[in-house]
Amino acid sequence: MWAFLVRPECILCLSSALSVMTQLRDNLPPRINQTHLTPSHLTDRNEGLKVKGSNFTLGGFPFLIVAGTIHYFRVPREYWRDRLLKLKAGGFNTVTTHVPWNLHEPIEGQFYFTRNLDLKTFILTASDVGLWVILCPGPYIGVDLDLGGLPSWLLRDPRMKLRTTYKGFTKAVNLYFDQLIQRIVSLQYHNGGPIIAVQVENEYGSYYKDKRYMRYIKRALVERNIQVLLMTADNGQEVTKGHLRNVLATLHMKNIYKETYQKLFLFQGLSPMLMTVYTASSFDTWGLIRHTLDLHVLMKDVHEMFKLRFSLNFYMFHGGTNFGFMGGAMSSQNYVSMVTSYDYGALLTEDGDYTPEYLTFQEYFSSVLVVPTHLQPDRKLKAVYKSVIPSHYLSLWDILPYLEKPIQSVKPICMEELPVNRGSGQSTGYTLYETSISTGGILTSRHNVQDRAQVFLEEKYIGVLDYFTDHLMIPYINSYKNSWTLSILVENQGRIAYGKNINKEKKGLTGNIYLNNSPLRRFKIFTLEMKAKFIQRDLPNLWKPVSNHVLGPAFFLGFLRIGHTPRDTFIKMEGWKKGVIFINGQNLGRYWEIGPQETFYLPGPWLQAGKNEIIVFEELKAGPDIQFTNISHLGMAF
Repeated sequence: MWAFLVRPECILCLSSALSVMTQLRDNLPPRINQTHLTPSHLTDRNEGLKVKGSNFTLGGFPFLIVAGTIHYFRVPREYWRDRLLKLKAGGFNTVTTHVPWNLHEPIEGQFYFTRNLDLKTFILTASDVGLWVILCPGPYIGVDLDLGGLPSWLLRDPRMKLRTTYKGFTKAVNLYFDQLIQRIVSLQYHNGGPIIAVQVENEYGSYYKDKRYMRYIKRALVERNIQVLLMTADNGQEVTKGHLRNVLATLHMKNIYKETYQKLFLFQGLSPMLMTVYTASSFDTWGLIRHTLDLHVLMKDVHEMFKLRFSLNFYMFHGGTNFGFMGGAMSSQNYVSMVTSYDYGALLTEDGDYTPEYLTFQEYFSSVLVVPTHLQPDRKLKAVYKSVIPSHYLSLWDILPYLEKPIQSVKPICMEELPVNRGSGQSTGYTLYETSISTGGILTSRHNVQDRAQVFLEEKYIGVLDYFTDHLMIPYINSYKNSWTLSILVENQGRIAYGKNINKEKKGLTGNIYLNNSPLRRFKIFTLEMKAKFIQRDLPNLWKPVSNHVLGPAFFLGFLRIGHTPRDTFIKMEGWKKGVIFINGQNLGRYWEIGPQETFYLPGPWLQAGKNEIIVFEELKAGPDIQFTNISHLGMAF
């Protein structure tokens, strides 16, 4: 959550809450025993999570929520149980997870709830290890995803107003909720499942473009038979705008002052306090220094929250990875895109290992809670595989004749409006725009490049147009030809995840490109989404042996051979410049020499004994080899 990059002194101001929450106890018993309040022990499901004065109750018993966020879509399915067991062993009793609409419905009308998107199995696994679930179905969820988890095809509607009661948006939400809610409604508490609460949207108080919108979302959930406790979640300054009548308001760790608790008390009365997002760190972005948590501040606040009997949720308990192109971006002063790792300074590392902070919190929770000790999973050993030297390559220009027929257009067309994917446009990846020019001069973008474009003249690299560079000099060519091919390869580096400008987040060439102040015309447009199908089957069998000084953009092929059961490892792209890594057809994510991230998590389940295919799409210049290490290095921290 980018809002937490700046942490004011005493941000929680917890002591000020005492004047408002007069009925809270100053001291708790030495250890709170909630071991009987687990999904397997609570068989009488008549009374779910309730608000009783300043406390929560579950099954009629006082209940303190100690939760942590894990995103199933950022963790390999094979490791869901491991991560959930570690949450339970750390002293937590609840897992919070968000549901990414854009991943479940990437193409309008096509829904995916299998493999790593099998939400039902994740929830049942949580129940099986003894955890309750707080579900955040959105439709907007934020969580640093591309467009905050909203599908990009919504932007094809020129009148679209995201997160409002605009009919084009609510129609799409209704169809999505029809698919989603039917899959989780039987997993609610009163039906014997682990879901004890559902969050209504996310941080709407900071957006607040339609005062009817939150009521609509609540109604959409209730009409589909969501019966558990509903809650909103907002930062302290915006908690009033995001509030709904008869829905519990909870807080995100931002702008919390004495007035925050007074506001809550005025419109909500005496109620339990839930810190829905509590964190001391944030995500990392390309080109900036890495963020890490401040354990001293974190522990001080948690001690105070327990003293006041606040319920809390760690965001993130385990961050995981922005596999593929799922990561979003932020734009405050400048646009910056998120790195592939979503380590987030969480209590578990990106690869699921214990951090010193995890052990510190486990020790503290064990002193105030009865914590099961028999659940502690062992650490997983990491492998150091032999470096892979790419043997073959295929230039981008070589494969163009074998791609789907290019789109012909007089003017540039942005990704979202391209006539592909059954009318849903292109969501992620790269788009190549080609046109002919008859002279050189100054090429100007006028801020119509979103987000980064490499420019080529007759397949020779000229330079980059991006948020910092809006013009390039195109050289004059002395040749017998009357025209030359100008190619513009545009990368979508991630749509912003927050803010009121998400309606404007179209990618590719979003307007005219000018040569000597004249708009270029007559484009051939190639889509390069680089989905699994493209990598596994659609690349033509035209591979050439790698020679010295092969320049990108090009695909490089190598094979990793493993003679035993595969284990997790980290890839190190030393000497490479910028691109994307694919393992056995799966998109591992982006790499970029500007850092801070230097190694890239490769889950063991993505590998197989024997031969493993590695394809790297390198934009600029390939390195000598692909290295493997058992140590993660996410960059220098401040």
